[in-house]
Amino acid sequence: MELTTCLAERRKEAGLTQAQLAERVGVSRKTINTVENRVFVPSTVLALKLARALGTSVHDLFALADDGD
Repeated sequence: MELTTCLAERRKEAGLTQAQLAERVGVSRKTINTVENRVFVPSTVLALKLARALGTSVHDLFALADDGD
């Protein structure tokens, strides 16, 4: 299974740059970029921080893609 994410869309809806979101959650801009591009799977703590910073739920930001299993 693959992780899907709506992080970039939710971040843009909130009017934030990657750098601004990164500062809010205490990571680098590159970390936000790699999560948005599905290169890096965030830890549970980071996923929760991202959701809190964007005023949404983790379920709204991340999901498992249905691969037919």
